[in-house]
Amino acid sequence: MARVVKPLKQPQPPATPLQALLAEYMEHLEMKGFTEQTRTGRRSYLTMFERWAAERGLNDPVEITRPVLERYRRHMFHHRKKDGRPLSFSSQHARLSPLRMWFQWMTRQNYLLHNPASELELPRIPAQLPRVLTATEAELILQQPNITEPAGLRDRTILEVFYSTGMRRTELLRLRLYDVDRESGIATIREGKGKKDRVVPIGDRAVAWLDKYLDEARSRLVVEPDDGTIFLTVQGEPFSPNRLSEVVRNYVEAAQIKMYGVPTDRSSSVGRKRGACHLFRHTMATLMLEGGADIRFIQQMLGHSKLNTTQIYTHVSIRMLKQIHSATHPAAQLRSNAAASRQPLATQQSAADLLPSAKELFATLDAELAEEDQA
Repeated sequence: MARVVKPLKQPQPPATPLQALLAEYMEHLEMKGFTEQTRTGRRSYLTMFERWAAERGLNDPVEITRPVLERYRRHMFHHRKKDGRPLSFSSQHARLSPLRMWFQWMTRQNYLLHNPASELELPRIPAQLPRVLTATEAELILQQPNITEPAGLRDRTILEVFYSTGMRRTELLRLRLYDVDRESGIATIREGKGKKDRVVPIGDRAVAWLDKYLDEARSRLVVEPDDGTIFLTVQGEPFSPNRLSEVVRNYVEAAQIKMYGVPTDRSSSVGRKRGACHLFRHTMATLMLEGGADIRFIQQMLGHSKLNTTQIYTHVSIRMLKQIHSATHPAAQLRSNAAASRQPLATQQSAADLLPSAKELFATLDAELAEEDQA
């Protein structure tokens, strides 16, 4: 059955000066090489502001003053979602930050004489405990899909790949058949964040599940024309980011993992660990760090070319990275070695040496999670 291609909607011409400048700014970001995902997110948040301003008769950039922007910041603070909950400070920050960059661009282009957003204060993002699973909890979630069905087998494989590689949601969405060398146990991530390619290890167990999915399930999901995307919906189409998060989140919630020291409510998710795709990224980094992996190898796997505490980033070979992954990740091999039989890693640093970089690593992961939640 051929895939039905829906005709693209023709964009409406700008009706106000603000709309015209928003379209020009989006073109500027595209010319600078920003990814479609980044441009889509910024357009969404800036359109929210443009519509809010239009409702108040503000359609020209010269009409936007600092008091107007302060009113919008208060609007974000008092806004309530459909379920009645307020926006988190991370969400408020994510919506206001593109606004400052947009007005900075307008000022540089001489559309404004001065930047009204130059002193707009962004909400402070609270330091929260990281969302992370223990190895036992991760295994419990992995057991949730019904692997007797093609969709369940696909979902188990998705969870295994997330857990093994720690790749980002969008990176897994774009994986093609030729990106995974199953014999060597490595995966090539093309145009990750910042349009950077990287190669990461994928453990034996994840490869085994991937083999099983490709042999038994994908052929029953795929429809022509086949573009080689590995993970497909039951309609034979690539996943959307939100749909993939929904799939993973449902399994996390189905596992009903209790948060220590927090009373649980059987009728809701209160007191239980929550999360989706990024939960496995954070868990992979944490468990490898606890297993003795050097912080540099974890940075390589996550695709963080530079952290604030790392002035000079040391590139490592994929062979060494594969060895470190196999030695420190609890699900890297089909048959796990006893911890007592492991030899100390030559590159292992003391806990005191790792502490500052580890803190920065998890801070970076938390910032990524805030971005993913808004996508």
